[in-house]
Amino acid sequence: MAKVKFDAKIISTNILQYCGGKENIASIAYCMTRLRLTVNDNSLVNKEAIKNIEGVLGLVEQAGQLQIILGPGNVNKVVTEFSALTNMDVGQVDEASLRKEELKIKNSTPFKLFLRKISNIFIPLIPGFVGCGVIYGVAKVLQNLGLIGGNSFNILYLIGKSVFTYMNIMIGMNTAKEFGGSPTLGGAIAGILSAPGLSKIIINNKALVPEAGGVIAVLIACTLGAKLEKRLRKVMPSAIDLMVTPTLVLLIIGVGSLYIFHPLGEFLSNNLTWIVNTLIERGKFVTGAILSATFLPLVMTGLHRALTPVEVSLLKDSGLDLLRPILAMAGAGQIGACVAIYLKTKNKKLKTVIASALPVGLLGVGEPLMFGVTLPLGKPFITACLGSAFGGAYVAMMNVASTGIGLSGLPLMLLIPAGSVIHYIIGTLLAYAGGFLLTYFTKWDDMPDGVESSMDNPLSEIMKI
Repeated sequence: MAKVKFDAKIISTNILQYCGGKENIASIAYCMTRLRLTVNDNSLVNKEAIKNIEGVLGLVEQAGQLQIILGPGNVNKVVTEFSALTNMDVGQVDEASLRKEELKIKNSTPFKLFLRKISNIFIPLIPGFVGCGVIYGVAKVLQNLGLIGGNSFNILYLIGKSVFTYMNIMIGMNTAKEFGGSPTLGGAIAGILSAPGLSKIIINNKALVPEAGGVIAVLIACTLGAKLEKRLRKVMPSAIDLMVTPTLVLLIIGVGSLYIFHPLGEFLSNNLTWIVNTLIERGKFVTGAILSATFLPLVMTGLHRALTPVEVSLLKDSGLDLLRPILAMAGAGQIGACVAIYLKTKNKKLKTVIASALPVGLLGVGEPLMFGVTLPLGKPFITACLGSAFGGAYVAMMNVASTGIGLSGLPLMLLIPAGSVIHYIIGTLLAYAGGFLLTYFTKWDDMPDGVESSMDNPLSEIMKI
């Protein structure tokens, strides 16, 4: 059967007719794949007829718009004809703002909003984790080389571990603030769970251990404390609110922390740390491959935020994070894939985007490459994820760990103990190679030359639709 020629003029005429004519069109806009129309009277639109027009790939309604899917390149031809038929100006949608807003709406489920709050609790702590991790790592390297010891090492060790000294207090304050409570009450609740005096309290014939509940106990107690505080303030008379509300919160949550949250947190923290370490140590390359290959899909959905408390617990309990190097391989796979795309694509705009985003990708900022290059192309996103599994498998097999979080890509080497740096580099190169080879030798549809990538700004986070 002969291929039907794409006739933009006929398509535009039919769309206008089925939209109720020129008088029913309020505004015209377009993006990389869609003609976006705002109509005055939606009842005049024959949606089924529009879907059946030869050359139209689909029709959706979002944000008060009729979005007619035409595909890259074709939409440019149709919008030109449609503008001529209606004698109306056409606006090009700000892709970056649009995609961010759509992604925000998509990720606004209760569970994802909860994870976003968890992420916001830990983000302010990242500079401390990075700085302390670098100092501690350098101190260990210098000690192993015999260049420092004694008091000099003790000073650097003290500084390198300082973020953990009052970490629970900071987490408690951030948790209370994020869930609508008073930061000072959150800090006080966390102080209960961290106080040296816990060792003098006997519950079930067993002395409590300070900070044994870990980060999890603090998160649970301070979240409930913030919710209790908000409820009490709604019913408490203003004259006694300042005195009674914080007193009740501290008493109720404080006692609950000793009898419930502390042992629960201890149980969950110990088992969570054990599970993660066991999966990596016993699963080796299988676990590493799966974790690295699935990390970027988690980033897309926002579910990666759930891993931050896990990493913090690992650092708190053992001083080492086995997850961080594995997850960093996901970004390395994207880099390899984008190099392959750069060599194969005929789209000049896409080449420019890749050239702009690769340097920051090497530094661990992978969103521009993911949202601006591999995701819009489809298959290269999958090959990039699969390619990263080679690096993830290797670093897991070699037990590569970091002494902190907050860094990725090549800068993460600063947080890797000296003896494992070479293995981290090998893993990174394997992820580069895996992403490159799988993408280069897999058939995928290139963006037609002259059609822009969905990134007006290479550093914008944009989701393909």
